[in-house]
Amino acid sequence: MIKSTKTTLKFSNKKKINDIHLFIDEYRRVVGLFVDILWEMERIPSLLPKNITEKINSWLSARALQCAGKQASAIVNGTKSKECKRTFIINKLNNEGKFKKARKLKAINDKLKSSKPNINEVEPVLDSRFVKIDTKNDTIFDGWVTLSSLGNKIKIKIPFKYHKHYNKLKSNGNLKQTIQISKKNITFLFDIPEPKKITNGITLGIDVGQKDALTISNGQTISEDNHKHTYQSICDQLARKKKGSKSFDKKTKHRSNYLRWVINQIDLNDVNVIRRENIKNIRKNKRINRKLSHWNYRELFDVLDSKLNDLGVQVVKLSPTYTSQRCFSCGWVRKSNRKGKQFKCNSCGHTDDADLNAAKNIALELPVITKQQRLKQLNKKGFFWVEDCKESIVPYA
Repeated sequence: MIKSTKTTLKFSNKKKINDIHLFIDEYRRVVGLFVDILWEMERIPSLLPKNITEKINSWLSARALQCAGKQASAIVNGTKSKECKRTFIINKLNNEGKFKKARKLKAINDKLKSSKPNINEVEPVLDSRFVKIDTKNDTIFDGWVTLSSLGNKIKIKIPFKYHKHYNKLKSNGNLKQTIQISKKNITFLFDIPEPKKITNGITLGIDVGQKDALTISNGQTISEDNHKHTYQSICDQLARKKKGSKSFDKKTKHRSNYLRWVINQIDLNDVNVIRRENIKNIRKNKRINRKLSHWNYRELFDVLDSKLNDLGVQVVKLSPTYTSQRCFSCGWVRKSNRKGKQFKCNSCGHTDDADLNAAKNIALELPVITKQQRLKQLNKKGFFWVEDCKESIVPYA
């Protein structure tokens, strides 16, 4: 599998930075021109023929033009393949008689059809034809990346230094002679062997939240770091920052670092399966306060899944429906069971931390509750949801 890591360009002098910016700006312009041409074509070639590349007037080298064309082709193909998939689903929904869902998806598809991909943030991906990486030198730097064959006689020699993540990937895999370059960073790629899947071990459930970032079914709670920061306090500070400001960007980076710290605290000894919530569109069609809007559960799950994949731990994603309202002791589900962080079962009287109770439920292989059953809102009156029953829901008698 391919893993990536970024190193900063801050060790480069002003002339080198200007040359990098000049190349990236021209590369993006050319990619945009290729996208305009390819967007009108029915069949998109992965390697652009000469009659297409000749239409572009640029100081980029012939190799760089081919590279930009290949990247533009991949962008257009990716966008159009998504459109084809949506069209297929629309037809399938119509055939199944689900006309309302089909109309909604068609409206989304029609809106996206007219919009070309945004190439303003495209980063050039350069292979060994342009890149030479030297990590054996007698300078104060750990390595140098030499970029050539870009066009306009530009040749850039960029210094970089290793960091913890780079060293980790270096020790586990092989450095590829391909980079992705932006105006601030170079992204290196490593070919890492696939980890062996762990077959024996225990299963843990994980519940996510703001007050406690992670609560695990074995009783472990991860909240406050060594500097007394919590996920909630960081989100509160972000809510007071102006988006786009330096302080906002700094605090966003702090949030990312905190989430990585949280994941590193999980005790994964003898664990072979992690069951977690599959949260989607939690903010869709809802008015939420500014603080909650900075609760980035997607980033948390991305970091968690990436680490578990590296370790060979299996990840199971499941619907969080009713997991926080179900009593782990007797299986009784009722909305009034949970009040904030406190859980008290209305049926058997079992009490627990609400997040811990939810994590214990997530760790179980409970029968799936269908959408039709959820729409009945049986949790307002209460029902039993137990592991060994034949039916998903057993109404309270």
